[in-house]
Amino acid sequence: MIEGARSSLKEKEKEFQRDLLTWFEQEKRSLPWRENKDPYRIWVSEIMLQQTRVDTVIPYYDRFMERFPTIKDLAEADLEDVYRVWEGLGYYSRAKNLHTAVREVKEQYGGVVPNTPEEIHKLKGIGPYTAGAILSIAYGLPEPAVDGNVMRVLSRVFLIQEDITKTKTRKVFEELVRKIISTGNPSNFNQALMELGALVCSPKSPQCLTCPVHTHCQAVKEGMQEALPVKKKSKKGKSVEMAVGLVRNQENQWLICKRPAEGLLANLWEFPGVEGSLENEKMQEELSKFLYK
Repeated sequence: MIEGARSSLKEKEKEFQRDLLTWFEQEKRSLPWRENKDPYRIWVSEIMLQQTRVDTVIPYYDRFMERFPTIKDLAEADLEDVYRVWEGLGYYSRAKNLHTAVREVKEQYGGVVPNTPEEIHKLKGIGPYTAGAILSIAYGLPEPAVDGNVMRVLSRVFLIQEDITKTKTRKVFEELVRKIISTGNPSNFNQALMELGALVCSPKSPQCLTCPVHTHCQAVKEGMQEALPVKKKSKKGKSVEMAVGLVRNQENQWLICKRPAEGLLANLWEFPGVEGSLENEKMQEELSKFLYK
């Protein structure tokens, strides 16, 4: 009886894999980082895609790869040059960590991105998701790559009602992926889960009728797809008001200054300014002191 149940479960897993992979082969988007399985290119794309939409990333990715086509090119570049190419994409600590980690790869691994979980996790800025994405997509290892899209899909398919903002819940999803991942094609399996979350299993109004795995989805059967995933509301970001001075010389050159090495927008260039409002006389005095010191 137990063996029969196990056999039935395995068959359902295979059906899920087959339905998901077939859909991905037919519907996957043409993206520049999918042109080959170079671990460096995949690494750069995954860092850029953190908290940033695909459509936004594409032109920045193309420009970045044109300027730094190899690990050697990026490792030997000055950080200021990296910032200039990254400029406008935001979350600049990503660029700094990537630059640091690529130098580590060049110096410690002979310019070859590590292909084991133990080694790749040692690199600056590489967490569980990025490590899993590189290892599965570039190297074909059956490692989980669990991001927000994946947790949304799997919370609905398997009716998981735990808060996805908690670290322990992410581990639940990682273990689940380890059980259901296609060992024959882990690269496409992980990409398919991400793609499904991005294109079909959306946060609001998911397209359940056209979903390739809707027959496997427990949330659809229970009518709970809109209620999942469970996600505790995050705290609102803090707004910082700045008083900024625009200074131009006779040669039409603008004065800019570099921010501190630590803290918000570290090491970036900006117009000179101080925190506060120009409506405040004290702030006007502070800004004047800053400009003429």
